[in-house]
Amino acid sequence: MTLLRIALYQPDIPGNTGTILRLAACLGLGVDIIEPAGFDISDRNLKRAGMDYLNAVSLVRHVNWERFEAWRAATGRRLVLASTRAATPYADFVFRPDDILLFGRESAGVPDLVHDTAETRVIIPMVPGQRSINVAMSAAMIAGEALRQTGFAQA
Repeated sequence: MTLLRIALYQPDIPGNTGTILRLAACLGLGVDIIEPAGFDISDRNLKRAGMDYLNAVSLVRHVNWERFEAWRAATGRRLVLASTRAATPYADFVFRPDDILLFGRESAGVPDLVHDTAETRVIIPMVPGQRSINVAMSAAMIAGEALRQTGFAQA
């Protein structure tokens, strides 16, 4: 079973999704895509975005937030949201190997309901005046720190 997972809330950009799928394949992470996406998320498009890495990813598509949240609650996993509204720097947070790292839409982040559902929220500190870091880069930074802390405990 893949432990640490990356969840993408209604992703907008297929290239970013493909980059995250490739990252997950290389690091042994699972990926959850919470639909609807801002692009055609057909298997054909996912294969194009994820290149030949798609077969190596534990990928689960959830038809909507409610279905994802029901699945997550049943598994007992902690939801860690990357947010520009968070107070805790990601490098100061103590990750667990079974966390789900949630990343919002490139265009809009996540709605308040999703923000408030997360057990915790982390931020990537940035210089003043900058809005946000690319979602694929953010996923790589935070997943890398989570894996560093948990000893790359992937099965």
